[in-house]
Amino acid sequence: MPVQATLAAAWTSFMFLYIYVDYFHLYKPGVIDDILAGVVFEFDISPTLLTIFLTSVAIPSLMILLSTTLPARVNRATNLVVATLYIPFSMYNAVGESWDWAFFYGLSIGLEVVLLAFILRSAWTWPRRTASPATLAASLDSEPLRTPQQA
Repeated sequence: MPVQATLAAAWTSFMFLYIYVDYFHLYKPGVIDDILAGVVFEFDISPTLLTIFLTSVAIPSLMILLSTTLPARVNRATNLVVATLYIPFSMYNAVGESWDWAFFYGLSIGLEVVLLAFILRSAWTWPRRTASPATLAASLDSEPLRTPQQA
């Protein structure tokens, strides 16, 4: 499977997990009350906060597209940088949480970090050079031509 498809699939998995962790967080007692009071994670709900939240979800979504369309060298670097930055960003979800919720946050953050580590490994081990179509054509030209009887 091409590295680009692998990266896009990993970012898709990460994005769904990331969104669902935030969604399931809403089931925690008191969270909806805080939202109705205009507070999220100790921050007042504002256009700036919502823009930051949108950006944090939009980046993995854009990485799906970028992983399939960017040239290899830029693609590799972009995946390495973004996945590296998202590891501490994902871990921030556990800040200030009680031990009652340790398993939920531990599991969710653990899964997110595993997916990000997979993205880092896939991007890091991406072959730096691939055969160009011209090279492949030249290697085919150097093989002797076979007739159907010789094959």
